[in-house]
Amino acid sequence: MDSISRLSSALTDRYTIERELGQGGMATVYLAHDVRHDRKVALKVLRPELSAILGADRFLQEIKTTANLQHPHILPLHDSGEADGMVFYVMPFIEGESLRDRLTHEQQLPVDDAVRITREVAEALDYAHRQGVIHRDIKPENILLHDGRALVADFGIALAVSRSEGGTRMTETGMSLGTPHYMSPEQAMGEREVTAKSDVYALGCVLYEMLTGEPPFTGPTAQAIIARVMTEEPRSLTLQRRTIPQHVEAAAVAALAKLPADRFQTAAQFAEALANPAFASTASTASTAATAATALSAATAPTASTALTASIALTAIFALLAAWGWLGRPDPPAQRVARHLVELADNVGVRRSGAESALAISPDGLRIAFVSDSGDGLLWVRRLDELRPQPLLGTDGARWPTFSPDGEWIAFVRRGGLEKVRTDGGATIKLADSVSSSFGGVAWLDDDTMIFSDEGLGLRRIDAAGGPVSEWLTPASGRGEAAPTPLPDARGVLFLSCSSNCVDMAVRVLDFESGEVHVVAEEAVRGWYLPTGHVVYVRRDGAALAAPFDLGSLSVTGPAVPVLEGVQITTRFPQLAVAENGTLLYGMGATGGIQQLSIVSVDRAGQVIDVDSTWSGSFNSFALAPDGRAVAVGVGLGGGRDIWIKRLDDGLFTRLTFSGVDRRPAWSPDGMSVAFVRDTLTGGDVYVRDADGLNPDRVLARTDRMVQAVEWSRDGQWLVLRTDNTDAGRGDILGVRLSGDTGATPLVASPYEELHPSLSPDGRWIAYTSNESGQQEVYVRPFPATDGGRWQVSIGGGSHPRWSPDGRELFYLSGGRLIAARVADGPAFAVAERAPLFAMNVALLIDGFHTTYEVTPDGQSFLFISTPFVRPDEAVTGRLVLVENWFVDVFDRMGQ
Repeated sequence: MDSISRLSSALTDRYTIERELGQGGMATVYLAHDVRHDRKVALKVLRPELSAILGADRFLQEIKTTANLQHPHILPLHDSGEADGMVFYVMPFIEGESLRDRLTHEQQLPVDDAVRITREVAEALDYAHRQGVIHRDIKPENILLHDGRALVADFGIALAVSRSEGGTRMTETGMSLGTPHYMSPEQAMGEREVTAKSDVYALGCVLYEMLTGEPPFTGPTAQAIIARVMTEEPRSLTLQRRTIPQHVEAAAVAALAKLPADRFQTAAQFAEALANPAFASTASTASTAATAATALSAATAPTASTALTASIALTAIFALLAAWGWLGRPDPPAQRVARHLVELADNVGVRRSGAESALAISPDGLRIAFVSDSGDGLLWVRRLDELRPQPLLGTDGARWPTFSPDGEWIAFVRRGGLEKVRTDGGATIKLADSVSSSFGGVAWLDDDTMIFSDEGLGLRRIDAAGGPVSEWLTPASGRGEAAPTPLPDARGVLFLSCSSNCVDMAVRVLDFESGEVHVVAEEAVRGWYLPTGHVVYVRRDGAALAAPFDLGSLSVTGPAVPVLEGVQITTRFPQLAVAENGTLLYGMGATGGIQQLSIVSVDRAGQVIDVDSTWSGSFNSFALAPDGRAVAVGVGLGGGRDIWIKRLDDGLFTRLTFSGVDRRPAWSPDGMSVAFVRDTLTGGDVYVRDADGLNPDRVLARTDRMVQAVEWSRDGQWLVLRTDNTDAGRGDILGVRLSGDTGATPLVASPYEELHPSLSPDGRWIAYTSNESGQQEVYVRPFPATDGGRWQVSIGGGSHPRWSPDGRELFYLSGGRLIAARVADGPAFAVAERAPLFAMNVALLIDGFHTTYEVTPDGQSFLFISTPFVRPDEAVTGRLVLVENWFVDVFDRMGQ
């Protein structure tokens, strides 16, 4: 017979059991009908192993004390007893919700509601304390909300357990009294004499959570939470939410004092302080001292004596926690790392073709946001407790999503502007212009301001509600700053510092207090601060490393340890987001970095073959010779970038240039020479050298603008250049004659972004990518008289045009596929047909700004730079991975 049947049978003349309502660490709760009084009640049955150890008679005797508590904010005890060996007690069934339920769906409460609930609970506590009863387990689960007022449940039950016959043997049950997020320091240390001030502390934690959305101390494990309770001060309330009155913060600070003597003497004093605006001035000294203590502890190393004291205290805590569990809440599962593949909606994927981040996760880890791979990209949001994501209409073209600290808004970059939208949809709100889209990013700080990368690739700051923009960091010459992520308490930001077209990359930190900037990690593509006290950063090869990080000095204080591998990187930035609760979200496998890559051939059906399975390197660009027998390859990082030649017939791989700053090769029409960009950081000199390497390199063209791409016309008379996106016009296409007037002539120059120039074999047409319509599309113009017409080739988004060798097809990328547009016969340009060839394998790298692929001379295959290729039947590459309790894994790998 199951427990419900046994219980129903034993109590048949008194209570009718209707259904189970839930289970906690101490009891199972049932909805029952009180037969004698014809009313609904909540009947709680102690866990059998607990009642066996505690002693039923002594326990029932102790809880009679609580039956005498009569207060409008205390849930009374109706009945108690033993039935068929099961110990039970009965309380009224409340139609409504618990405070935990309300926090789950609202996260943060209005300030007035939070203060009112706290005062009502404080009144109940004060009454009980004057009767000699201490609750010992104040938490949102034990505060019920009924007809707009708070009712405290399970009053005195924890005390009854502690005093009962088995109270001295609690470790045998694997339980303790209290819940770690709300446990006072003295209760966490296991002191037997816990006073009323412990309840005041717990209520302070509840108030803190109602105002900010989380308790003052969180962590991946109970040990980590208690360690923070013992050694840290809570973060400022007003820095997280500026609408909180000063006297409310001051009251919370006083309630959360580490020493009981520094707290309110009674719960009534706590309630009075919350109602007294003048309390802010009387308590300002204590609040300031607490804030100063936080800064001091972060900025200075502990003395030997304090370190020893802390070590002894933490050792005692961990010894207790190793033996104890938690009473009065559902048994928490073991903190185990769990990894899941995240499925999205049908025909909706995550954008992987751009140079920006496309993923975000809310601070509480309950929602994810992503930019879709369809069209120009639309923001979608998925709650992790729901099966399908929902689109946020009106956000097409979104880039760089990031959640607000309260998780209710998403900021994003779109078409050169900074915008925000509520997570449940609605109208978008524009906050700022002149924002960098591809090389950008947004950090939403916990003081409700944002840091973003502007068009000049510096960092600017704006209030999340809008208003004037202030400049915070102007980049050094030839350098750009992007991908900012916040530090706690608006202390500063981590950001990517990039130069020489991101061949040189480092994660740096900007200290808001001093204005100083210094390097955190070299050769890293993005970094985040973790609540565990670490900074984690991703390298170009897709590996993530963590290192201890001091928030006082904003510096790494120990060696970095690998904590994750196989993070997807699209062109420059990793697809990774991490929540404050330890949930990690990342794209797996398709690393877009430029280390140890290979060149592969893909046929029109999508079959991938290594050009040379023994050949790989740090390739940053390439070009196929006109006869298809050799590849010119840009190789290397930093100051070691040069052009090499790979012969495809005999496999020889020889170095062509030796300056250390050469990239972006382009073959001459006869295949005898290779042009390339010599990256001086201040100009755009194009050099050329004979492919056999016998003669010195020489200047082929000069321009006062940075050059990012070179295309050589089939007749050898023209060079087509694409300028840098940081220049005026955000990237223009220029033409340079190689004889006669060699000055640079604008071919396509507009306020929009022009990319990927490609000349037709007969020299009549130039194809290119532009975002003039609001999204990237492929266009064609006559060449060299580009004002003679303009035709759009792609539909619904397109980029990276390349001509077939016979000029009868124009290939381009769209929606994650390679498309072949057949060119109609006739004097005017027209597209006769568009046909998809194959879906892009996730291992094939797409460079948002430069040539991504080459077409072989027969027009039947395409060369790509690729990460190590994985067959589709073996791959989960490119899939989204969700990791729960990732901080546990970080601690394990760090040896903590």
